[in-house]
Parts: sequence; C-alpha cells; structure tokens
Amino acid sequence: MSNTRRKKIIIVGAGPGGLSAGMLLAHKGFEVKIFEKEKIPGGRNGFLKLGEYKFDIGPTFFMMDNILREIFKTTGRNLDDYVKMTSLLPMYRLYFPDNYLDVYDDQKKMKKELARVFPGEENGLAKFHLEEKKRLAALYPILSADNNNILATSKPEFLKAIPSFSIGRSLFSVMGDYFKDERCRLSFTFQSKYLGMSPWDCPGAFAMVPFIEHNKGVYHIEGGLSSAAEAMAKVIQEDGGKIHYGKSVKKILTERGRAVGVELNNGKKFFSGAVVINADFSYAASELLSGLKKYSKKKLEKKKYSCSIFMLYLGVNKKFNLPHHAIVFAKNYRQNIEDVFSGKLTKEDFSFYVRDASKTDSTLAPKGKSALYVLVPVPNNRSKINWQKSGPKIRNRVLELMRQRLKIKIDEADIEVEKIISPTDWQKDFNVYQGAVFNLSHHLDQMLWFRPHNEFEEIKDCYLVGGGTHPGSGLPTIYESGRITANLIAKKFS
Repeated sequence: MSNTRRKKIIIVGAGPGGLSAGMLLAHKGFEVKIFEKEKIPGGRNGFLKLGEYKFDIGPTFFMMDNILREIFKTTGRNLDDYVKMTSLLPMYRLYFPDNYLDVYDDQKKMKKELARVFPGEENGLAKFHLEEKKRLAALYPILSADNNNILATSKPEFLKAIPSFSIGRSLFSVMGDYFKDERCRLSFTFQSKYLGMSPWDCPGAFAMVPFIEHNKGVYHIEGGLSSAAEAMAKVIQEDGGKIHYGKSVKKILTERGRAVGVELNNGKKFFSGAVVINADFSYAASELLSGLKKYSKKKLEKKKYSCSIFMLYLGVNKKFNLPHHAIVFAKNYRQNIEDVFSGKLTKEDFSFYVRDASKTDSTLAPKGKSALYVLVPVPNNRSKINWQKSGPKIRNRVLELMRQRLKIKIDEADIEVEKIISPTDWQKDFNVYQGAVFNLSHHLDQMLWFRPHNEFEEIKDCYLVGGGTHPGSGLPTIYESGRITANLIAKKFS
C-alpha cells in the first residue's frame, strides 16, 4: 500500500464515535473523509426541527464531560470555546407512585433528600461513594484500553480488577450492599436503561454508572446535546477533514481480506488505507459487509440485544412546572421491565421519561412554549409488535400518564407539532438492527474481548466505533470508542 493511501481514512457515519475518531485522526494529519447519509452530523446524536421547535433525536443526559474535554484538548482546543454547558441541579427527579426523589451530585443535599423520602437509607450513601469510587478506579483503565487481544485478560491490572466485575451479581443486587428499600435501590439502578438492560439482569460492574452521575454530575448543552456533534464536526473541518452529507454507503470494499474503501448508493467508489465503521454494528455486519464468519447473519440473529424505545417529540404552546429530566417509574416497575425484555407490550402501567429542556434552554422552543421529549422503553423488533397499530395507543396512554403522574395539563389542542419514532422507524430510517437502540446487550459474555473489537477481527484495516463495539453504549463510552480506534490507527499507520 502506498504512503498516500495509508494516510487516507474513510469513516462511515458522522455519529459521536465517528466524529471523535475523525477529530483525532484529522489532527494527527490523516486525510479524513466521512460519509454521512443525513444532512447534519450526529446520527442519533443529531437533532430534529419541527417548525419552531428543536429536539435531540437520541441522548439527552450528558455526563463524564472529561472524556470529550480530553478529546478536544488533544486537538489543541477547549470544549468551552465550542459549546455552552450548564450543570443541572437537581440532576433529575424520580417519580414513584406516592412520592418523588430529587437527585443531586452534592452528597449533603443527596443525603438530606434520601432521609426525606427513604428514612434511614441515607446512611448507605457514604459507603456507596467509597466502594464505587474503587470500582471505577479499577475498571476504567480496562474499559479505556482496546481489549483486542485475549492476552489482555492475563495482565496484572485486569486480574486485580476481576473482583470489581461482581461476576454473578446484578446491578440491583449490588445496590443492596448500600440500600435496603427496593425503591431506593431503583433510584440507583434505573441507569441500566442507558445500556438497554434490566436492573435485575444488568451486570453488577455497572454500579459505577450511577456513581459517575453522583460524583461528576449531569449537564445540559445549549442547543441540545446535538450541539456537541456540531462542534466536533467543526473541529474536523478546521483540521482539513471532509464530511460528505447526504451520502449513504452501500458497502465496504474489500480486497484479499482487507478493507480498501467504500461504495456509495450512487455507485461512486472511494479508496483509503483504512475504513472506520460508525454504523450500527449488526446492521453493518449484515448489510455493508459480506462473507463474515464470526458475525454471519445467522450468528448475529443469536446474539443478545437491548430493548428499544418509543419516542414522542411534542411542541406544546405552554410552559410546565417540570424538572429538566423527569423519570417516572411504573407502579409495578419490575413487571413492566420483565414485559419489555420478554417482548410484551405493557398497555396500561409503564415507565417513561420526559425532558423539558426548554425551561433551561431558550433556543429549543419559542417564548412561552415547550419542547417535550418523551421516551418509553419498549421491546425491540424481535417481539413482532405491529407498531402501526400499537403506536397510537401508546402515544395516547403516555399523554394520559403524564397528566396523572406529572400533574400537568396537556390537551390535544395544546400540541402544535409532534413526531413519533417507533422501533420500526429506528430499524427502517436509522438502520438500527432490530430497532435495538442500545445495540448488543452488555452481558459479560458480550463485553470487553467478547464484544466486536475496535480493530475488527474479521477484516484487516477495518475499525469499529459506536455502541456495538468496545467499550459499549452510552455517549461517553462511544466517544471513548472513537479515541481507542484513532489511537490504534495512528499506531499502525504513522
């Protein structure tokens, strides 16, 4: 391969993983080309405009800002010069059938709030911080390493960290070490939704996720979290990278087991020294690549996948007395979660989440109005649910539950614009395999070395970023996947 080709990197998709890899590679002097099928950057981290209202499509919780700050710093930039961030106090409010809990990253405030809602449980907060700080310190170096080689599991730091994985224990079980009240434990385990998993099924190692929130806080970015994607795209272009919008990739081109470029839907071909895939992994493996063995279509069907989400974006002509983030637990939360992961649709009593960011951020809705982002965890498309029939019923029921549980007045006449994205839409319009928006599940047998590798094991000079590769789902870990991949490419080609 010529030196000229070695310096050319093609990235399929301008999602957060592709953008973080693109930033770092462009800054290192690589000739970066990104092909993005939409007209804006971000992928599911992009935005929707409905009339005068603006909504994030996907992620709305921004935490572990240190990772994105480090990526910007590596390119010689300051994140604060590109986006405006606000720390949320409280971080979010959790609604139970008979009470609510405001959650703070300030330990004194959090202890007081726990004492108000769950008397006696506040005594476990200090132990939670102490033990989960140790877990994060043990596991973070492993999660931020590439884990491409099984030999990594024999390194001293990995062996030392094994107890921190809490093998055989669920997230809900681990929280029992600190809190006894079931609802209190739910307050520290609902974060398993970031991974598309049940608290009773999510590995105990992920107890570090609620700790990260409680220790480092949750932020809002002005303009929505999509503004971070726009800032990253800007940096890539400042360093000479090219982002080609409205260009959909039809397939990855290979020669003798190596990725050599891409073919677009319009038939045009582009060649490079390496290809980085930022598309949903199982979609890419089944549609953009061919001849795979470890990840053949048949084997992909047998993998474990996350749940999906039913989304409702509402532009409403009034203001509400709501927190920035509101999480509402079903009255029978465990039954609701079991329904989601067994492919059943809970029709009456389900959990949901509402973001009313327009009260914090005036750029999202006209004055005196609200841009409401409503999310309902639901089964993925393996359930065979007919969303054309079930969607309107879920939509009407969630509005009714918002009136009942959040105590807000929202009538049909108040809704000026709206959009629904169902699991069918995630699969059809966003190329999400089975509509499983959180990708491959995060069971331990699909983590670390057992997850598709950042340096893809089936094709040389082919790299993966995003939630379907290591370290996993969630915005900060997806940024990290881009950084891991950029470092692997720089090490190999520089």
